[in-house]
Amino acid sequence: MTDTLTTIDELATAIRTGETSSEAVVGDVLERIEATQELNAYVTVLEESARERAREADRAAAAGEDLGPLHGVPVAIKDLRDRKAGVRNTLGLKALSENVATEDSITVERLEAAGAVIVGTTNTPALAHTIKTDNRLVGATATPFDTERSAGGSSGGSAAAVAAGLARLATGSDIGGSLRVPASCCNVIGLKPSFGRIPSNSRLESFDSHSPFMVGGPIARSAADVALGFEIMAGPDHRDPLSVPRGDDDALEALERPTAELSVAYSPNLDLQPVSPVVRETVGAAVDDLAAAGATVDTVDVSLPGVDVLRRAYYTQVGGYFASIASRVEEEYGIDFETADVEETVRSTIALGSDTEPLEERLANGPRVEAYDAIEAALEGADVLMTPTLTVPPYGKHLRDRYPTEIDGHEVAGIPTDAMLTWVFNLTGHPAASVPAGLTDDGLPVGLQIVGRRYAESDVLAATRALERARPWAQHYPDA
Repeated sequence: MTDTLTTIDELATAIRTGETSSEAVVGDVLERIEATQELNAYVTVLEESARERAREADRAAAAGEDLGPLHGVPVAIKDLRDRKAGVRNTLGLKALSENVATEDSITVERLEAAGAVIVGTTNTPALAHTIKTDNRLVGATATPFDTERSAGGSSGGSAAAVAAGLARLATGSDIGGSLRVPASCCNVIGLKPSFGRIPSNSRLESFDSHSPFMVGGPIARSAADVALGFEIMAGPDHRDPLSVPRGDDDALEALERPTAELSVAYSPNLDLQPVSPVVRETVGAAVDDLAAAGATVDTVDVSLPGVDVLRRAYYTQVGGYFASIASRVEEEYGIDFETADVEETVRSTIALGSDTEPLEERLANGPRVEAYDAIEAALEGADVLMTPTLTVPPYGKHLRDRYPTEIDGHEVAGIPTDAMLTWVFNLTGHPAASVPAGLTDDGLPVGLQIVGRRYAESDVLAATRALERARPWAQHYPDA
């Protein structure tokens, strides 16, 4: 990128003071998008409107006006719930390739009110149904670290865009790891907040964030940038019946907390499922570096229900969620998922919940309560819990590419939940971020997951910043 500034705040300040221009910064991003089309990060690039918005930001700066903390900064939005009026909103579906949003989402309202320049919408699998970003609409999104491997999903377009310098901040959503998995695959930070922190005015299912599933959040390269994104996006809104008050904590102030004041509970695998040696070693080295920098680190046992029991509870409830969303999409847009041009994985995901009885879905809360209690017990006496994000390095980018069927000598089912340790925290509701832990010898990113107590995003961000100080990753990006 043409700017060499390290944070969004510094970039916005430079634009505001005339040290650089939004037009130049946005122009550079648009050129990079054009030059890196093999990544397939974007569905729709808003070149004309982005350039005009950048010129407006520069005119405001020349007049001494402050547009906000994102003054003239290029930002991307996931092509799902984050809608911009007049712009395509496809949900990753080929059948909605010409669908145009009629209103802004709350997140887009807040980003633009803070001065952001929306440069485009980023790729997602259909209905955000899996952890590979691949669809019939535009194809697969790759991690910038290996274009044959996945950027993760379902916010893979956003994570790839941030990692490749195609946006400074991007939005995502998380139903089982959809912010954190792509963050791990692309060496960026993805923050899944607690339920209700970031409101949504989606009317396909107004209560869809009630738990354990869809939560919006920011993706960025640095702790400062993701904290700023969270501060801008968070806060109650009457259009979301489940949004919550802000609370007294300050995400940006939390970044200043000394490392020596942090206490960490560490679990190499949540005592749940196997983790590949390269991931375990990379994450372990990052935790060791944090301890060497002054944090108190203790390895803990996590007494979760068995993986089969917990996975059954997750799929029972996430299946019901996808079946209900598909039904609403069918009603709203006239799509018949039995005959539509969609991937078989979309139909199989919908089928998970098509025959789920209400009592079965409610009873699945039993293992969730047990999991919640286990995480709370693991966090006792600690600020955060740390684990790997993924159990394996980034995998093949196409839906047809198989997930691993063996991890560290253990046979696994070859399904998405085998590849990640994220989905547990959608069941429990704890805030969690994936943070870069390091690169493998093959140059592939490995993510470290940081989990806090409910509504304690400030603890998660404080630990993120502490790890960033102890084990910097800014030099690892393709444009570094």
